[in-house]
Amino acid sequence: MTTSIDPDQIAATHRTIRPHIRRTPVVAADGADFGLAGFPLTIKLELIQHAGSFKTRGAFANLLGRPVPPAGVVAASGGNHGAAVAYAAMRLGARARIFVPRISSPAKVQRIRSYGAELVLVGERYADALRESEECVASTGALAVHAFDQPETLIGQGTLALELEEQAPDLDTLLVPVGGGGLIGGVLAWYRRRIRVIGVEPDGAPTLTDALAAGRPVDAPAGSIAADSLAPRQVGELMFPLAQAFIERTVLVTDDDIRRGQAALWTTLRIAAEPGAATPMAALVSGAYRPAAGERVGVLVTGGNTAAFDFAAVPT
Repeated sequence: MTTSIDPDQIAATHRTIRPHIRRTPVVAADGADFGLAGFPLTIKLELIQHAGSFKTRGAFANLLGRPVPPAGVVAASGGNHGAAVAYAAMRLGARARIFVPRISSPAKVQRIRSYGAELVLVGERYADALRESEECVASTGALAVHAFDQPETLIGQGTLALELEEQAPDLDTLLVPVGGGGLIGGVLAWYRRRIRVIGVEPDGAPTLTDALAAGRPVDAPAGSIAADSLAPRQVGELMFPLAQAFIERTVLVTDDDIRRGQAALWTTLRIAAEPGAATPMAALVSGAYRPAAGERVGVLVTGGNTAAFDFAAVPT
């Protein structure tokens, strides 16, 4: 299977959605700031994007790139995608119905409601919410906006990589959190091996790791503190050829590593990342990824829809 997603599509979509999204900043740091060996570190602060995550890029790419019927839009989400679609629908004057599993964090549920969308809590996993959303689309004729397995979604998420390359053109390596694969698929479609792209997953939800080992998307476990954002049943069919062609490799981190990654971001830079967004930093502080001396490393902090972080619970 091949993919037609390319940098020209990403650049064109970026021009379309640019008036509706934030160009999120980067922070220059050093590995030594986090008690690691010295290496240049660039952190992209996508958690301050509208609706609190990178998902807003894909949401606007969908709603501005496809006709929205009178029935509005429907999305299934662990939380961040739902919030992004609800926000984009609100800004563009469209109706939105969002299906989320009961594991979704209260912070994400509240954000979805704050944008005026109809919220439906259903099931215990993303797959349950997706099934219900598909039934809703079939019965209403609403526009389905998939969280990761849709061309417009991948292309929209790829605009993050376009921005990052403009802001930090000399990166050697980029650490990217992986759930369904929409973000890393868009990143890979933009960079196309011009830099090393490392996917970071919770060891309790190794969707891309398992797919690469099997040679195709396969069902994976879904147990992690990051399950509301990084634990679909499988990676997307559309992103998988991009991963096979362009990814350097994946690494796995534990829940304890993720908590340490959250703590490191907060203690050092006062960045309040949700668990899924802290997985790239978790890969560094745990040693799951060890940069070479002088390696210029980028970290994507992709979402901040989280409740107050409890440092007393961080493992030592």
